[in-house]
Amino acid sequence: MLVAREVKGELARIHPARRCCQRAELIGLLAGSGAGERGDLRTLDHATARVAVQLAAALGLTVGDPSHASGAAAPPPQPRRHLSVRLDRTALGAWSWAEAPAHDRRAFIRGLLLGSGSLSFSRSGPHIEWVMPDARRARELRSRLAESEVRASVGERRGRRVVYVKGQEEVATLLRLTGANRALLDFETARVGRDVRNRLNRLLNAEGANLDRTVRAAERQLRAIELLGDAGRLDRLSHSVREVALVRRSRPDADLDTLAELLGISRSAVNHRLRRLIELAEEIDDPVAP
Repeated sequence: MLVAREVKGELARIHPARRCCQRAELIGLLAGSGAGERGDLRTLDHATARVAVQLAAALGLTVGDPSHASGAAAPPPQPRRHLSVRLDRTALGAWSWAEAPAHDRRAFIRGLLLGSGSLSFSRSGPHIEWVMPDARRARELRSRLAESEVRASVGERRGRRVVYVKGQEEVATLLRLTGANRALLDFETARVGRDVRNRLNRLLNAEGANLDRTVRAAERQLRAIELLGDAGRLDRLSHSVREVALVRRSRPDADLDTLAELLGISRSAVNHRLRRLIELAEEIDDPVAP
């Protein structure tokens, strides 16, 4: 199963070649982390902090080494602490989604996913979400994703807006958009495997149901033949109906196609004559149980 940290690890290893893409990704990362115009980028993920430092350095910005937001590093038994990277958002200048080319938009969304995206690939289905500070920013993110052909929804949780992407196709599109190609391959491989297993299970279930119906029908037909024989009426049947009765009795497990091949007649003719046997048996005082 795909693991969220592996996806973020792959995204963190992407190094945009264009300076404009580096800038767009860093702006997206800052926007996703909740950093202000001038403040700390805060993240629990070491790879995300490293990406912020690398992008800032590539753009010639002054940046310090990541440090623990609450001071010294916590010992292993303690909960993970946020890493803080001091960056100057104003040094990046203004940036407009509406005017950005497609490659810059992809870089921005990748940074946003690294900075604040929460990923889950559980058995209940893939799920990616962002917690936004207000409704306006939530609608803005949903609109930007829609322009990138990713359908997202907006919900509310504990007074905060949540933008989330669910469904196999939508999550696959988002992984493709952000450049997580290895994760996309693993995701699609797992999806194909599930589809094949589900299709096989449906076929097996259908085959089992057909077999059960065939067995129940054959049992009813054999009871009818036995009843007609005990009543002395089997020998008085027409040749065609008696012939079907004899073949059915000799081949109790055969399906209609096999009986039709043995008799040299159509499947529908076999079925009609077997139904006639049951109707005749039901005319006897001791009817065949349905």
